[in-house]
Amino acid sequence: MKKDLFYHNLYSWYEVNHRILPWRETQDAYRIWISEIILQQTRVDQGLDYYLRFINRFPDLSSLASATEDEVLRLWQGLGYYSRARNIYKSARQLQSMPTTFEGLRQMSGVGEYTAGAIASFAYNLPYPALDGNVYRVLARLTDCEIAFDTTQGKKHFHQVANELLDRHHARLFNSAIMEFGALYCVPQNPDCEHCPLQVFCEAYAHHTVSLLPVRKPRPKIRQRYFIYTIYLCEKQVLIRQRQDNDIWRHLWEFPLEETDETTFAQFRPQTSAHLLLTHQLSHQKLHAHFHIKRVTVLPSLSECKTVSIHDLDDYAFSRLTLRALEQLFPYFLK
Repeated sequence: MKKDLFYHNLYSWYEVNHRILPWRETQDAYRIWISEIILQQTRVDQGLDYYLRFINRFPDLSSLASATEDEVLRLWQGLGYYSRARNIYKSARQLQSMPTTFEGLRQMSGVGEYTAGAIASFAYNLPYPALDGNVYRVLARLTDCEIAFDTTQGKKHFHQVANELLDRHHARLFNSAIMEFGALYCVPQNPDCEHCPLQVFCEAYAHHTVSLLPVRKPRPKIRQRYFIYTIYLCEKQVLIRQRQDNDIWRHLWEFPLEETDETTFAQFRPQTSAHLLLTHQLSHQKLHAHFHIKRVTVLPSLSECKTVSIHDLDDYAFSRLTLRALEQLFPYFLK
């Protein structure tokens, strides 16, 4: 491959087509770190608002370190993959300043090789590749590679390919450009290969295999789970508890919960008109949930539960599933 021509074509496309995003307008390692963690499992259009709110509340490392974990989780509410928020908070509490080396960045909680490479290149222009799903797709097509990118072998292989292709003198520009190219042009379905500025370098185009790449390992079987939430309501007060188990939504708040089996769940009949049946899809789990309001004269004494006013619920971080239920059931709280 003629790398100089590859870089020229890629950078020319990027100059004309790239999106203006706040984390691209800075070399502040802290802000770049926050953006990279948010975007690990989140589309740019969804993550942008979360990034702006997060940076507005925690503009630097010290402000984040002085917060509580509940505050951080509350700001992350609805974004999912809450371990990301817990790792951000843990790192902020441990650091005096942002690391300035790849090795230092790798020591941060929740920062893997890709994220460290991205921060190192975007903040310090250090010569490390940055790989996300978009880059894996571009590299798989450029090299017509059938190795599943989300396996140990695939990650090692594509990291080597990216490292060899990297423009070591302009790492920041290269990583930004190839990520953006994958996001906007070399898209999963029906890319415009006929007018692609990188067509001459693309082996998949030459071999007519673009639509087959990249290859992903088989998806695991989706686990089905069945939740029954009871919202005990007494004079505009309810019970909530904080999840502590090593499970989904750890440290988020919820209403008293009984997890049951499919048969019991199907037979459940709440004795109230104030109830909901919702489903919620996670990466490897599908949740089926009943939410029902149970009006009582005295709130029961339940282990690990606390009493809060319905008007203070916004002070607590809930899962997106519970937020959906609250949006629909809140009018019943006021009756």
